[in-house]
Amino acid sequence: MVDRLFEAELIYGRLLEISEPHLIARYNKALAGFGMRATALDTFRIDMTGFSPEIADEFGDEDYLDPNRVNRRFVILTPEQENLPVVHTSFSNTGGLMHEFFEANRRAIHAVTIKDALYGEIEDSVSVVDSLEDLLSINEVTFRVLSAEDLLGKAGELRQLVDRLTSEPDAWRDDVMLTRMVELAQVTGDIRQNALVPDQLVFRHDAFWANHFGGVYVFLDGKATTVICDPAAPGFRRSRPWQVAYISLGDPAAIYDFLVRTGRIDLPRASWVEGSGLLKHRAEMIVRDLVHRSQPEVDLDKIDAIWLQTWMHRNVALVSKDGAYPFLMEALRTIAVSGELKMADVPPASRFLVVRARPDHPDRWLVSQLISEMVPADFVSRFVFDKEGFYRSYDAMAETMRKHVVSVLANTYLKDKRAFRMRLYGLGEDDHA
Repeated sequence: MVDRLFEAELIYGRLLEISEPHLIARYNKALAGFGMRATALDTFRIDMTGFSPEIADEFGDEDYLDPNRVNRRFVILTPEQENLPVVHTSFSNTGGLMHEFFEANRRAIHAVTIKDALYGEIEDSVSVVDSLEDLLSINEVTFRVLSAEDLLGKAGELRQLVDRLTSEPDAWRDDVMLTRMVELAQVTGDIRQNALVPDQLVFRHDAFWANHFGGVYVFLDGKATTVICDPAAPGFRRSRPWQVAYISLGDPAAIYDFLVRTGRIDLPRASWVEGSGLLKHRAEMIVRDLVHRSQPEVDLDKIDAIWLQTWMHRNVALVSKDGAYPFLMEALRTIAVSGELKMADVPPASRFLVVRARPDHPDRWLVSQLISEMVPADFVSRFVFDKEGFYRSYDAMAETMRKHVVSVLANTYLKDKRAFRMRLYGLGEDDHA
């Protein structure tokens, strides 16, 4: 299963290969700092956080940098990691927080990684997540940063000695201190020129998805918090009810009302529907899903538009019973004539077929992930916005469908990711890309 995804670069793609002995040695010192054994690999790949699928396989632990699925660990060997994806995380905003850390501390990261590696934890206010209350208590995170060769510690010591030299009149007579300063400077360089200590370590924890309790979406609107998850999650509708609204993932009407009320989605209007092709894309995804569910032996890679039309004519009762394809075709006709679709007349379960996240909203990626979960037949959108969910659904697919899914993604999204995201979803450059 993974081999086909791996070969098509649909899993663990765009990672950075680490094979230089000195970088591997620094990585192992970081692992030792976490109380872990060293890797015996002489080459492996890492993502933005330093997670390596090869080391995870070697250790037999996919969560070796995320042991409690909170307080995520990281290892920074090179500034190049800033441009890598995050391929394994328990929180959707891990990548965003890492980007903020790189952006705020670029000078220090560049200076330190010349001679050392940075490692540590993204510390939350909780150490274990046992209920929704624990997730909701996370308002900000603090990067606890160490260095494999203790370059940060030595820089801090040198800074203290410099301060003493400039503040104490007779400090220059202390030969032991001066010798120590020379020793430290040989390692750290001139700390007056090189900023080795990170400038900003505390960052706000905004809207996010967490993979706890089957998946939890947390949205923030000023002092109001909205949680969307399985109602069986511990703490649902009980924690801080005067501040938090709880919505079941099985309640599409309530989810839709929340997204509309808070201005997080684009309603179906000709201004974006006709140029994006999103509704046509979803319609084709739905038909192909129907074909597979009714005739799993069919090789979907070999069918074309004429074959699909013929199949729908022969299976009109099945298509009508499902209802999604006829609804989308009627929606497109209505939008073409009137310029919009009256959503009050649309059944709640069908509303997510004709909307998308507002491209200018800060939560656009999180909303897009939620919408993709509500439209499971659109595996392309699921892959773009919810890779963890995509991999789970892919694992449950028949082999013929897996082959088709890989082929479609390779020939559409992977050919030009940015152009694809812009055309269908209105999304341009983004840190999550």
